[in-house]
Amino acid sequence: MAQRRRPLPAGRAPRAPGPRPTLSTWDARGRMPCVRTLLGLLAALAACGAVAFLGYCVYFDRKRRGDPAFKRRLRDKRRTQAQKAEGQGPAQLWDPAKNEKLQELFLQEVRMGELWLSRGEHGMGVEHLSNALLVCGQPQKLLNIFKHTLPPKVFEMLLHKIPLICQE
Repeated sequence: MAQRRRPLPAGRAPRAPGPRPTLSTWDARGRMPCVRTLLGLLAALAACGAVAFLGYCVYFDRKRRGDPAFKRRLRDKRRTQAQKAEGQGPAQLWDPAKNEKLQELFLQEVRMGELWLSRGEHGMGVEHLSNALLVCGQPQKLLNIFKHTLPPKVFEMLLHKIPLICQE
């Protein structure tokens, strides 16, 4: 029985006998037969690369934000920006020469207050002790020390002087 051949679609030439077409052969539209497959594979690789890059960014961002040193640097940076906005520079707060001068002033005021109290001049003594409170870094602790070391009358005078100092 003779085999019947189907008619070819319009515009197609009959295939020449020989080996099957390979990747290097072009189809009727001028494309390689597996271009669609290659484009799909390329798109999948690009999507995987984008997901991997975003995962990398999220991982290191979380790692960076969890670092205590990063948080400290961020706080310091925000603090300096706020000070610059107020017109204060960070050098004014941490100036060692200024700190030494404040310490000297504090010690001088405490000495003068003790001197005036030892002479019986309670008003002048309280004046100098209140000045010491004004420049002290930890006034609550100093008040506690004064409470235990000063006579009750002098301590009461000092407590009455504190609101007047705060108003100045």
